[in-house]
Amino acid sequence: MRRSRVARQRQFRPSIPSRQALSVWRADVTASLVVFLVAVPLCVGVAVASGVPAELGLVTGIVGGLLTGLLPGSSLQVSGPAAGLTVLVFEAVQEYGLGTLGALVLIAGVLQLAMGALRLGRWFRAISVAVVQGMLAGIGLVLIAGQLYALVDAKAPGGGPANLGGLPKLAADTAGSGASLTALAVGAGTIVLLVLWPKWRRAARVVPAPLVGVALATVVVWMLDLPVARVEVAGLLDVVQPPGSADFLRLTEAGAVAGALGTVLAFTLIASAESLFSAAAVDRLHDGPRTDYDKELMAQGAGNTVCGLLGALPMTAVIVRSSANVHAGARTKASRVLHGAWLLLFAVALPAALGVVPLAALAGVLVHAGGKLLPVKQWRPLWREHRGEAVVLAATAVAIVATNMFEGVLLGLLMAVAKSAWETSHVHLEIVELDEPVAPVAGGAKAGDAAAGLGADGRGPDGRGPDGRGPDGHGTRGTDGSGTRRPVLVRALGHATFLRLPKLLDQLEALPKDREIQLDLSGLRHLDHACAAALGNWEEQQRRGPGGTTRQKTPSVAP
Repeated sequence: MRRSRVARQRQFRPSIPSRQALSVWRADVTASLVVFLVAVPLCVGVAVASGVPAELGLVTGIVGGLLTGLLPGSSLQVSGPAAGLTVLVFEAVQEYGLGTLGALVLIAGVLQLAMGALRLGRWFRAISVAVVQGMLAGIGLVLIAGQLYALVDAKAPGGGPANLGGLPKLAADTAGSGASLTALAVGAGTIVLLVLWPKWRRAARVVPAPLVGVALATVVVWMLDLPVARVEVAGLLDVVQPPGSADFLRLTEAGAVAGALGTVLAFTLIASAESLFSAAAVDRLHDGPRTDYDKELMAQGAGNTVCGLLGALPMTAVIVRSSANVHAGARTKASRVLHGAWLLLFAVALPAALGVVPLAALAGVLVHAGGKLLPVKQWRPLWREHRGEAVVLAATAVAIVATNMFEGVLLGLLMAVAKSAWETSHVHLEIVELDEPVAPVAGGAKAGDAAAGLGADGRGPDGRGPDGRGPDGHGTRGTDGSGTRRPVLVRALGHATFLRLPKLLDQLEALPKDREIQLDLSGLRHLDHACAAALGNWEEQQRRGPGGTTRQKTPSVAP
Protein backbone atom coordinates (compact mmCIF):
# COMPACT_ATOMS: atom_id res chain seq x y z
CA MET A 1 0.00 0.00 0.00
CA ARG A 2 2.75 2.33 0.95
CA ARG A 3 4.58 1.74 -2.34
CA SER A 4 1.42 2.33 -4.37
CA ARG A 5 0.78 5.58 -2.50
CA VAL A 6 4.31 6.79 -3.22
CA ALA A 7 3.91 5.75 -6.83
CA ARG A 8 0.68 7.76 -7.16
CA GLN A 9 2.37 10.81 -5.59
CA ARG A 10 5.23 10.54 -8.07
CA GLN A 11 2.74 10.11 -10.89
CA PHE A 12 1.01 13.42 -10.15
CA ARG A 13 4.18 15.34 -9.20
CA PRO A 14 5.15 17.78 -11.99
CA SER A 15 8.38 16.86 -13.73
CA ILE A 16 11.29 19.30 -13.93
CA PRO A 17 10.70 20.09 -17.64
CA SER A 18 7.04 20.86 -16.83
CA ARG A 19 8.09 23.24 -14.09
CA GLN A 20 10.48 24.96 -16.49
CA ALA A 21 7.75 25.22 -19.10
CA LEU A 22 5.42 26.76 -16.54
CA SER A 23 8.11 29.25 -15.53
CA VAL A 24 8.70 30.20 -19.18
CA TRP A 25 4.96 30.59 -19.79
CA ARG A 26 4.57 32.80 -16.71
CA ALA A 27 7.46 35.01 -17.85
CA ASP A 28 5.99 35.34 -21.36
CA VAL A 29 2.53 36.27 -20.06
CA THR A 30 3.99 38.94 -17.79
CA ALA A 31 6.14 40.35 -20.58
CA SER A 32 3.19 40.40 -22.99
CA LEU A 33 1.18 42.56 -20.59
CA VAL A 34 4.07 45.02 -20.28
CA VAL A 35 4.46 45.22 -24.06
CA PHE A 36 0.70 45.66 -24.43
CA LEU A 37 0.75 48.64 -22.05
CA VAL A 38 3.64 50.17 -24.01
CA ALA A 39 2.00 49.49 -27.38
CA VAL A 40 -1.45 51.01 -26.75
CA PRO A 41 -0.42 54.70 -26.53
CA LEU A 42 2.20 54.29 -29.27
CA CYS A 43 -0.22 52.59 -31.70
CA VAL A 44 -2.83 55.28 -31.16
CA GLY A 45 -0.33 58.12 -31.21
CA VAL A 46 1.36 57.01 -34.43
CA ALA A 47 -2.01 56.59 -36.14
CA VAL A 48 -3.21 60.06 -35.13
CA ALA A 49 0.10 61.64 -36.18
CA SER A 50 -0.14 59.84 -39.53
CA GLY A 51 -3.52 61.41 -40.23
CA VAL A 52 -5.54 58.17 -40.05
CA PRO A 53 -8.13 56.88 -37.54
CA ALA A 54 -6.65 55.76 -34.23
CA GLU A 55 -8.08 52.25 -34.63
CA LEU A 56 -5.85 51.59 -37.66
CA GLY A 57 -2.81 51.82 -35.43
CA LEU A 58 -4.31 49.12 -33.22
CA VAL A 59 -5.04 46.97 -36.28
CA THR A 60 -1.39 47.09 -37.31
CA GLY A 61 -0.32 46.25 -33.76
CA ILE A 62 -2.70 43.29 -33.70
CA VAL A 63 -1.37 41.94 -37.00
CA GLY A 64 2.18 42.46 -35.79
CA GLY A 65 1.47 40.36 -32.73
CA LEU A 66 -0.82 37.61 -33.96
CA LEU A 67 0.69 37.04 -37.42
CA THR A 68 4.27 38.33 -37.53
CA GLY A 69 4.77 37.19 -33.95
CA LEU A 70 4.02 33.60 -34.95
CA LEU A 71 6.38 33.50 -37.92
CA PRO A 72 10.06 32.56 -37.70
CA GLY A 73 12.81 35.15 -37.83
CA SER A 74 13.55 37.04 -34.65
CA SER A 75 12.17 35.39 -31.54
CA LEU A 76 11.78 38.38 -29.21
CA GLN A 77 11.38 41.55 -31.24
CA VAL A 78 7.88 43.05 -31.48
CA SER A 79 6.32 44.60 -34.59
CA GLY A 80 3.70 47.28 -35.06
CA PRO A 81 3.26 50.85 -36.31
CA ALA A 82 6.40 52.90 -35.78
CA ALA A 83 7.17 56.59 -35.47
CA GLY A 84 9.83 56.16 -38.15
CA LEU A 85 7.20 55.86 -40.89
CA THR A 86 4.81 58.50 -39.54
CA VAL A 87 6.00 61.30 -41.82
CA LEU A 88 5.95 59.13 -44.93
CA VAL A 89 2.47 57.77 -44.18
CA PHE A 90 1.11 61.26 -43.54
CA GLU A 91 2.47 62.49 -46.89
CA ALA A 92 1.04 59.43 -48.69
CA VAL A 93 -2.41 59.92 -47.16
CA GLN A 94 -2.39 63.60 -48.08
CA GLU A 95 -1.27 62.83 -51.62
CA TYR A 96 -3.33 59.75 -52.54
CA GLY A 97 -6.04 59.44 -49.90
CA LEU A 98 -6.69 57.01 -47.05
CA GLY A 99 -8.14 54.31 -49.31
CA THR A 100 -4.96 54.11 -51.37
CA LEU A 101 -2.77 53.65 -48.28
CA GLY A 102 -3.73 49.97 -48.13
CA ALA A 103 -2.67 49.46 -51.74
CA LEU A 104 0.75 51.05 -51.10
CA VAL A 105 1.34 48.95 -47.97
CA LEU A 106 0.19 45.77 -49.75
CA ILE A 107 2.67 46.27 -52.61
CA ALA A 108 5.46 47.03 -50.13
CA GLY A 109 4.64 43.81 -48.24
CA VAL A 110 4.80 41.74 -51.42
CA LEU A 111 8.19 43.28 -52.25
CA GLN A 112 9.45 42.37 -48.78
CA LEU A 113 8.28 38.79 -49.28
CA ALA A 114 10.12 38.65 -52.60
CA MET A 115 13.32 40.06 -51.10
CA GLY A 116 13.18 37.55 -48.28
CA ALA A 117 12.62 34.69 -50.72
CA LEU A 118 15.65 35.89 -52.71
CA ARG A 119 17.68 35.90 -49.48
CA LEU A 120 18.38 39.64 -49.61
CA GLY A 121 17.75 40.18 -45.90
CA ARG A 122 21.41 39.89 -44.93
CA TRP A 123 22.37 42.62 -47.40
CA PHE A 124 20.49 45.21 -45.38
CA ARG A 125 23.29 44.91 -42.84
CA ALA A 126 25.54 46.52 -45.46
CA ILE A 127 23.66 49.83 -45.24
CA SER A 128 25.78 52.60 -43.74
CA VAL A 129 24.99 53.16 -40.06
CA ALA A 130 25.44 56.90 -40.64
CA VAL A 131 22.64 56.83 -43.25
CA VAL A 132 20.32 54.95 -40.88
CA GLN A 133 21.08 57.33 -38.01
CA GLY A 134 20.62 60.30 -40.34
CA MET A 135 17.32 58.85 -41.54
CA LEU A 136 16.09 58.45 -37.98
CA ALA A 137 17.34 61.93 -37.07
CA GLY A 138 15.51 63.46 -40.04
CA ILE A 139 12.36 61.56 -39.13
CA GLY A 140 12.70 62.75 -35.54
CA LEU A 141 13.06 66.39 -36.59
CA VAL A 142 10.07 66.27 -38.94
CA LEU A 143 8.03 64.37 -36.35
CA ILE A 144 8.81 66.88 -33.61
CA ALA A 145 8.07 69.85 -35.90
CA GLY A 146 4.69 68.37 -36.85
CA GLN A 147 3.68 67.29 -33.35
CA LEU A 148 4.44 70.70 -31.85
CA TYR A 149 1.25 71.85 -33.59
CA ALA A 150 -0.76 68.96 -32.17
CA LEU A 151 0.74 69.79 -28.78
CA VAL A 152 -1.31 73.02 -28.78
CA ASP A 153 -4.35 71.63 -30.66
CA ALA A 154 -3.36 73.40 -33.88
CA LYS A 155 -3.20 72.03 -37.41
CA ALA A 156 0.20 71.63 -39.04
CA PRO A 157 0.54 73.64 -42.28
CA GLY A 158 2.21 70.89 -44.31
CA GLY A 159 5.56 69.14 -44.70
CA GLY A 160 8.85 69.55 -42.87
CA PRO A 161 10.00 72.97 -44.19
CA ALA A 162 6.50 74.46 -43.86
CA ASN A 163 6.15 73.17 -40.31
CA LEU A 164 9.53 74.52 -39.28
CA GLY A 165 8.87 77.86 -40.95
CA GLY A 166 5.52 78.19 -39.20
CA LEU A 167 6.88 77.69 -35.67
CA PRO A 168 7.32 81.45 -34.91
CA LYS A 169 3.71 82.10 -35.88
CA LEU A 170 2.61 79.07 -33.85
CA ALA A 171 4.39 80.43 -30.77
CA ALA A 172 2.71 83.82 -31.19
CA ASP A 173 -0.74 82.31 -31.68
CA THR A 174 -0.30 79.99 -28.69
CA ALA A 175 0.71 82.85 -26.40
CA GLY A 176 -2.57 84.64 -27.17
CA SER A 177 -4.91 81.66 -26.82
CA GLY A 178 -6.03 80.22 -23.50
CA ALA A 179 -7.17 76.94 -25.04
CA SER A 180 -3.81 76.47 -26.76
CA LEU A 181 -1.94 77.17 -23.52
CA THR A 182 -4.11 74.60 -21.74
CA ALA A 183 -3.32 71.95 -24.38
CA LEU A 184 0.37 72.90 -24.18
CA ALA A 185 0.32 72.37 -20.42
CA VAL A 186 -1.18 68.89 -20.89
CA GLY A 187 1.35 67.93 -23.57
CA ALA A 188 4.35 69.44 -21.77
CA GLY A 189 3.33 67.72 -18.55
CA THR A 190 3.22 64.41 -20.42
CA ILE A 191 6.74 64.96 -21.77
CA VAL A 192 8.08 65.82 -18.31
CA LEU A 193 6.55 62.64 -16.91
CA LEU A 194 8.03 60.57 -19.75
CA VAL A 195 11.48 61.93 -18.89
CA LEU A 196 11.23 61.55 -15.10
CA TRP A 197 9.28 58.29 -14.75
CA PRO A 198 12.10 55.94 -15.91
CA LYS A 199 14.31 57.33 -13.14
CA TRP A 200 12.00 55.57 -10.68
CA ARG A 201 13.28 52.18 -11.76
CA ARG A 202 11.09 49.99 -9.59
CA ALA A 203 7.88 51.62 -10.83
CA ALA A 204 9.09 51.82 -14.43
CA ARG A 205 9.56 48.04 -14.51
CA VAL A 206 5.91 47.54 -13.62
CA VAL A 207 4.16 50.32 -15.57
CA PRO A 208 5.77 51.84 -18.70
CA ALA A 209 6.20 55.60 -18.94
CA PRO A 210 4.01 56.19 -22.06
CA LEU A 211 1.02 54.55 -20.38
CA VAL A 212 1.54 56.55 -17.18
CA GLY A 213 1.84 59.82 -19.09
CA VAL A 214 -1.25 59.30 -21.25
CA ALA A 215 -3.34 57.86 -18.40
CA LEU A 216 -2.50 60.68 -16.00
CA ALA A 217 -3.14 63.34 -18.64
CA THR A 218 -6.48 61.71 -19.47
CA VAL A 219 -7.53 61.66 -15.81
CA VAL A 220 -6.56 65.31 -15.28
CA VAL A 221 -8.39 66.46 -18.41
CA TRP A 222 -11.49 64.46 -17.44
CA MET A 223 -11.56 65.63 -13.81
CA LEU A 224 -10.99 69.30 -14.63
CA ASP A 225 -13.08 69.16 -17.82
CA LEU A 226 -10.33 70.99 -19.72
CA PRO A 227 -11.17 72.33 -23.21
CA VAL A 228 -8.71 70.22 -25.20
CA ALA A 229 -9.18 68.06 -28.29
CA ARG A 230 -9.64 64.34 -27.82
CA VAL A 231 -9.19 61.27 -30.01
CA GLU A 232 -12.04 60.67 -32.43
CA VAL A 233 -13.40 57.12 -32.23
CA ALA A 234 -14.94 55.51 -35.32
CA GLY A 235 -15.10 51.81 -34.40
CA LEU A 236 -12.77 48.99 -35.36
CA LEU A 237 -14.94 47.44 -38.09
CA ASP A 238 -15.77 50.83 -39.60
CA VAL A 239 -12.14 51.82 -40.24
CA VAL A 240 -11.04 48.51 -41.77
CA GLN A 241 -11.45 49.15 -45.49
CA PRO A 242 -9.59 46.80 -47.86
CA PRO A 243 -8.26 48.58 -50.96
CA GLY A 244 -10.32 48.15 -54.11
CA SER A 245 -9.48 48.23 -57.79
CA ALA A 246 -10.11 51.99 -57.87
CA ASP A 247 -7.37 52.53 -55.31
CA PHE A 248 -4.85 50.61 -57.38
CA LEU A 249 -5.92 52.45 -60.55
CA ARG A 250 -5.40 55.76 -58.78
CA LEU A 251 -1.72 54.90 -58.39
CA THR A 252 -1.38 54.37 -62.16
CA GLU A 253 -2.85 57.71 -63.18
CA ALA A 254 -0.71 60.10 -65.18
CA GLY A 255 1.64 62.00 -62.91
CA ALA A 256 1.11 59.67 -59.96
CA VAL A 257 3.17 56.66 -61.05
CA ALA A 258 6.59 58.07 -60.18
CA GLY A 259 5.47 59.37 -56.81
CA ALA A 260 3.66 56.14 -55.94
CA LEU A 261 6.69 54.08 -56.94
CA GLY A 262 8.92 56.23 -54.75
CA THR A 263 6.53 55.86 -51.82
CA VAL A 264 6.37 52.08 -52.20
CA LEU A 265 10.16 51.81 -52.37
CA ALA A 266 10.49 54.08 -49.35
CA PHE A 267 7.99 51.95 -47.39
CA THR A 268 9.81 48.78 -48.40
CA LEU A 269 13.40 49.87 -47.79
CA ILE A 270 12.85 51.91 -44.64
CA ALA A 271 10.58 49.36 -42.98
CA SER A 272 12.97 46.53 -43.88
CA ALA A 273 16.08 48.37 -42.76
CA GLU A 274 14.51 49.52 -39.51
CA SER A 275 13.22 46.01 -38.75
CA LEU A 276 16.52 44.29 -39.44
CA PHE A 277 18.58 46.89 -37.58
CA SER A 278 16.18 46.50 -34.68
CA ALA A 279 16.64 42.72 -34.85
CA ALA A 280 20.41 43.14 -34.61
CA ALA A 281 19.99 45.43 -31.60
CA VAL A 282 17.58 43.03 -29.87
CA ASP A 283 19.98 40.12 -30.42
CA ARG A 284 22.52 41.98 -28.30
CA LEU A 285 20.02 42.18 -25.43
CA HIS A 286 19.46 38.45 -24.89
CA ASP A 287 21.21 35.09 -25.11
CA GLY A 288 18.49 33.26 -27.01
CA PRO A 289 18.35 32.24 -30.69
CA ARG A 290 19.83 34.71 -33.16
CA THR A 291 17.78 36.33 -35.91
CA ASP A 292 17.49 34.76 -39.35
CA TYR A 293 17.38 37.96 -41.41
CA ASP A 294 15.82 36.44 -44.51
CA LYS A 295 13.01 34.78 -42.51
CA GLU A 296 12.47 37.97 -40.51
CA LEU A 297 12.18 39.96 -43.74
CA MET A 298 9.55 37.52 -44.99
CA ALA A 299 7.70 37.74 -41.66
CA GLN A 300 7.63 41.54 -41.96
CA GLY A 301 6.46 41.19 -45.57
CA ALA A 302 3.65 38.86 -44.57
CA GLY A 303 2.55 41.30 -41.87
CA ASN A 304 2.58 44.28 -44.21
CA THR A 305 0.70 42.31 -46.86
CA VAL A 306 -2.10 41.61 -44.39
CA CYS A 307 -2.01 45.21 -43.12
CA GLY A 308 -2.38 46.38 -46.70
CA LEU A 309 -5.34 44.07 -47.26
CA LEU A 310 -6.98 45.59 -44.16
CA GLY A 311 -6.16 49.16 -45.18
CA ALA A 312 -4.02 49.66 -42.05
CA LEU A 313 -0.71 51.36 -41.33
CA PRO A 314 2.59 49.83 -42.48
CA MET A 315 4.40 47.69 -39.95
CA THR A 316 7.98 47.51 -38.80
CA ALA A 317 9.81 46.10 -35.83
CA VAL A 318 9.86 48.64 -33.01
CA ILE A 319 12.90 48.82 -30.75
CA VAL A 320 10.91 50.45 -27.91
CA ARG A 321 8.49 47.53 -27.62
CA SER A 322 11.16 44.95 -28.38
CA SER A 323 13.50 46.17 -25.65
CA ALA A 324 10.54 46.34 -23.22
CA ASN A 325 9.73 42.75 -24.15
CA VAL A 326 13.28 41.56 -23.41
CA HIS A 327 13.66 43.58 -20.23
CA ALA A 328 10.31 42.28 -18.95
CA GLY A 329 11.74 38.76 -19.04
CA ALA A 330 10.23 37.33 -22.25
CA ARG A 331 11.61 33.90 -23.13
CA THR A 332 9.85 32.89 -26.35
CA LYS A 333 7.78 34.36 -29.17
CA ALA A 334 4.61 33.64 -27.13
CA SER A 335 5.01 37.04 -25.43
CA ARG A 336 4.65 39.00 -28.65
CA VAL A 337 1.74 36.85 -29.84
CA LEU A 338 -0.08 37.40 -26.54
CA HIS A 339 0.51 41.16 -26.75
CA GLY A 340 -1.38 41.08 -30.06
CA ALA A 341 -4.21 39.19 -28.37
CA TRP A 342 -4.44 41.82 -25.60
CA LEU A 343 -4.56 44.58 -28.25
CA LEU A 344 -7.40 42.79 -30.04
CA LEU A 345 -9.31 42.35 -26.78
CA PHE A 346 -8.85 46.03 -25.95
CA ALA A 347 -9.95 47.20 -29.42
CA VAL A 348 -13.08 45.03 -29.30
CA ALA A 349 -14.13 45.46 -25.69
CA LEU A 350 -13.02 49.00 -24.81
CA PRO A 351 -13.01 51.11 -27.99
CA ALA A 352 -14.75 54.00 -26.21
CA ALA A 353 -11.75 54.36 -23.90
CA LEU A 354 -9.87 56.01 -26.77
CA GLY A 355 -12.42 58.81 -26.98
CA VAL A 356 -11.32 60.36 -23.67
CA VAL A 357 -7.60 60.48 -24.50
CA PRO A 358 -6.39 64.08 -25.16
CA LEU A 359 -4.51 64.59 -28.43
CA ALA A 360 -1.99 66.82 -26.68
CA ALA A 361 -0.91 63.90 -24.49
CA LEU A 362 -0.36 61.67 -27.54
CA ALA A 363 1.55 64.51 -29.19
CA GLY A 364 3.75 64.70 -26.10
CA VAL A 365 4.48 60.97 -26.39
CA LEU A 366 5.51 61.39 -30.03
CA VAL A 367 7.61 64.51 -29.37
CA HIS A 368 9.47 62.49 -26.76
CA ALA A 369 9.80 59.56 -29.21
CA GLY A 370 11.07 61.93 -31.91
CA GLY A 371 13.66 63.32 -29.53
CA LYS A 372 14.96 59.83 -28.83
CA LEU A 373 15.53 59.37 -32.57
CA LEU A 374 18.10 62.18 -32.55
CA PRO A 375 21.66 60.86 -32.04
CA VAL A 376 22.56 63.55 -29.51
CA LYS A 377 24.94 61.43 -27.43
CA GLN A 378 26.56 59.79 -30.44
CA TRP A 379 27.18 63.00 -32.37
CA ARG A 380 30.24 64.33 -30.51
CA PRO A 381 32.34 61.13 -30.57
CA LEU A 382 31.26 60.48 -34.17
CA TRP A 383 32.41 63.96 -35.23
CA ARG A 384 35.68 63.55 -33.36
CA GLU A 385 36.58 60.08 -34.63
CA HIS A 386 34.74 59.67 -37.97
CA ARG A 387 34.05 63.12 -39.35
CA GLY A 388 33.06 61.83 -42.76
CA GLU A 389 30.36 59.63 -41.21
CA ALA A 390 29.08 62.61 -39.23
CA VAL A 391 28.79 64.65 -42.44
CA VAL A 392 26.79 61.84 -44.10
CA LEU A 393 24.51 61.66 -41.06
CA ALA A 394 23.87 65.40 -40.99
CA ALA A 395 23.36 65.65 -44.75
CA THR A 396 20.84 62.80 -44.71
CA ALA A 397 18.86 64.36 -41.88
CA VAL A 398 18.82 67.83 -43.48
CA ALA A 399 17.84 66.39 -46.87
CA ILE A 400 14.89 64.52 -45.33
CA VAL A 401 13.69 67.68 -43.61
CA ALA A 402 14.15 69.81 -46.74
CA THR A 403 12.71 67.37 -49.31
CA ASN A 404 11.13 64.05 -48.36
CA MET A 405 12.05 60.68 -46.92
CA PHE A 406 12.90 58.88 -50.14
CA GLU A 407 15.06 61.61 -51.65
CA GLY A 408 16.82 62.24 -48.35
CA VAL A 409 17.74 58.58 -47.84
CA LEU A 410 18.81 58.28 -51.49
CA LEU A 411 21.12 61.29 -51.09
CA GLY A 412 22.55 59.80 -47.91
CA LEU A 413 23.24 56.46 -49.61
CA LEU A 414 24.96 58.19 -52.54
CA MET A 415 27.11 60.23 -50.15
CA ALA A 416 28.03 57.11 -48.16
CA VAL A 417 29.04 55.27 -51.35
CA ALA A 418 31.08 58.27 -52.57
CA LYS A 419 32.78 58.58 -49.18
CA SER A 420 33.66 54.88 -49.09
CA ALA A 421 34.96 55.02 -52.66
CA TRP A 422 37.13 58.03 -51.82
CA GLU A 423 38.54 56.46 -48.65
CA THR A 424 39.34 53.12 -50.28
CA SER A 425 40.91 54.59 -53.43
CA HIS A 426 44.30 55.34 -51.88
CA VAL A 427 47.21 55.14 -54.29
CA HIS A 428 50.86 55.66 -53.36
CA LEU A 429 53.90 56.13 -55.57
CA GLU A 430 57.11 54.53 -54.35
CA ILE A 431 60.18 56.03 -56.03
CA VAL A 432 63.35 53.96 -56.14
CA GLU A 433 66.64 54.90 -57.83
CA LEU A 434 68.19 51.92 -59.58
CA ASP A 435 71.91 51.18 -59.61
CA GLU A 436 72.07 50.74 -63.39
CA PRO A 437 73.98 53.63 -65.06
CA VAL A 438 72.44 55.14 -68.17
CA ALA A 439 74.50 58.03 -69.54
CA PRO A 440 76.80 60.75 -68.15
CA VAL A 441 75.53 64.24 -67.45
CA ALA A 442 77.35 67.51 -67.03
CA GLY A 443 76.51 67.76 -63.36
CA GLY A 444 74.27 69.96 -61.27
CA ALA A 445 70.79 69.41 -60.00
CA LYS A 446 68.02 69.46 -62.54
CA ALA A 447 64.25 69.81 -62.19
CA GLY A 448 62.68 67.45 -59.77
CA ASP A 449 64.14 68.59 -56.43
CA ALA A 450 60.65 68.90 -55.00
CA ALA A 451 59.73 65.46 -56.24
CA ALA A 452 62.83 64.00 -54.59
CA GLY A 453 61.68 65.39 -51.25
CA LEU A 454 64.51 67.40 -49.62
CA GLY A 455 64.53 67.34 -45.83
CA ALA A 456 64.70 70.18 -43.25
CA ASP A 457 68.53 70.16 -43.47
CA GLY A 458 68.38 70.68 -47.21
CA ARG A 459 69.39 67.13 -48.01
CA GLY A 460 67.35 64.37 -49.60
CA PRO A 461 66.76 60.80 -48.45
CA ASP A 462 70.17 59.76 -49.86
CA GLY A 463 71.99 62.49 -47.89
CA ARG A 464 72.72 64.68 -50.90
CA GLY A 465 72.15 68.40 -50.80
CA PRO A 466 70.32 70.68 -53.28
CA ASP A 467 73.56 71.07 -55.28
CA GLY A 468 73.60 67.36 -55.90
CA ARG A 469 76.65 66.65 -53.73
CA GLY A 470 76.71 64.19 -50.87
CA PRO A 471 77.96 64.70 -47.30
CA ASP A 472 81.57 64.20 -48.49
CA GLY A 473 81.15 66.92 -51.10
CA HIS A 474 81.31 64.58 -54.10
CA GLY A 475 78.78 63.25 -56.59
CA THR A 476 75.74 64.76 -58.34
CA ARG A 477 72.24 63.82 -57.20
CA GLY A 478 70.88 61.09 -59.46
CA THR A 479 74.36 59.96 -60.50
CA ASP A 480 76.74 57.31 -59.27
CA GLY A 481 79.49 59.85 -58.42
CA SER A 482 81.08 59.78 -61.86
CA GLY A 483 78.36 61.86 -63.51
CA THR A 484 76.37 58.90 -64.78
CA ARG A 485 72.60 59.12 -64.46
CA ARG A 486 70.65 56.36 -62.77
CA PRO A 487 67.10 55.36 -63.84
CA VAL A 488 64.14 55.88 -61.52
CA LEU A 489 61.68 53.08 -60.82
CA VAL A 490 58.18 54.28 -59.86
CA ARG A 491 56.00 51.66 -58.23
CA ALA A 492 52.27 52.38 -57.90
CA LEU A 493 50.66 50.77 -54.85
CA GLY A 494 47.04 50.65 -53.66
CA HIS A 495 43.79 51.30 -55.54
CA ALA A 496 44.02 53.51 -58.61
CA THR A 497 40.57 54.90 -59.46
CA PHE A 498 39.38 58.00 -61.27
CA LEU A 499 38.82 59.68 -57.89
CA ARG A 500 42.59 59.83 -57.29
CA LEU A 501 43.59 60.38 -60.91
CA PRO A 502 44.34 64.16 -60.67
CA LYS A 503 46.68 63.68 -57.70
CA LEU A 504 48.34 60.67 -59.34
CA LEU A 505 49.05 62.56 -62.56
CA ASP A 506 50.39 65.55 -60.60
CA GLN A 507 52.87 63.26 -58.83
CA LEU A 508 53.98 61.74 -62.13
CA GLU A 509 54.41 65.15 -63.76
CA ALA A 510 56.60 66.25 -60.84
CA LEU A 511 59.17 63.53 -61.56
CA PRO A 512 62.56 64.62 -62.99
CA LYS A 513 62.41 65.37 -66.72
CA ASP A 514 66.01 64.31 -67.45
CA ARG A 515 65.84 60.82 -66.01
CA GLU A 516 64.68 57.50 -67.35
CA ILE A 517 61.37 56.60 -65.67
CA GLN A 518 60.22 53.03 -65.33
CA LEU A 519 56.59 52.72 -64.25
CA ASP A 520 55.58 49.51 -62.47
CA LEU A 521 51.85 48.88 -61.86
CA SER A 522 52.16 45.36 -60.49
CA GLY A 523 51.62 46.62 -56.92
CA LEU A 524 48.12 47.95 -57.65
CA ARG A 525 45.26 45.99 -56.15
CA HIS A 526 42.76 47.71 -58.44
CA LEU A 527 43.15 49.71 -61.63
CA ASP A 528 40.03 51.10 -63.26
CA HIS A 529 39.69 51.94 -66.92
CA ALA A 530 40.10 55.70 -66.47
CA CYS A 531 43.41 55.32 -64.64
CA ALA A 532 44.70 52.68 -67.06
CA ALA A 533 43.98 54.94 -70.04
CA ALA A 534 45.50 58.01 -68.37
CA LEU A 535 48.69 56.17 -67.36
CA GLY A 536 49.02 54.75 -70.85
CA ASN A 537 48.73 58.27 -72.31
CA TRP A 538 51.29 59.56 -69.82
CA GLU A 539 53.84 56.91 -70.80
CA GLU A 540 53.23 57.63 -74.48
CA GLN A 541 53.75 61.38 -73.94
CA GLN A 542 56.96 60.74 -72.04
CA ARG A 543 58.38 58.72 -74.91
CA ARG A 544 57.42 61.32 -77.52
CA GLY A 545 57.90 64.46 -75.43
CA PRO A 546 60.18 67.12 -76.96
CA GLY A 547 63.51 67.54 -75.23
CA GLY A 548 62.88 64.70 -72.79
CA THR A 549 64.76 61.48 -72.48
CA THR A 550 62.84 58.60 -73.93
CA ARG A 551 61.39 56.48 -71.15
CA GLN A 552 61.94 52.80 -71.33
CA LYS A 553 58.58 51.12 -71.21
CA THR A 554 58.41 48.62 -68.40
CA PRO A 555 55.56 46.10 -68.62
CA SER A 556 52.80 47.37 -66.33
CA VAL A 557 50.96 44.55 -64.66
CA ALA A 558 47.34 45.44 -63.85
CA PRO A 559 45.80 43.82 -60.75
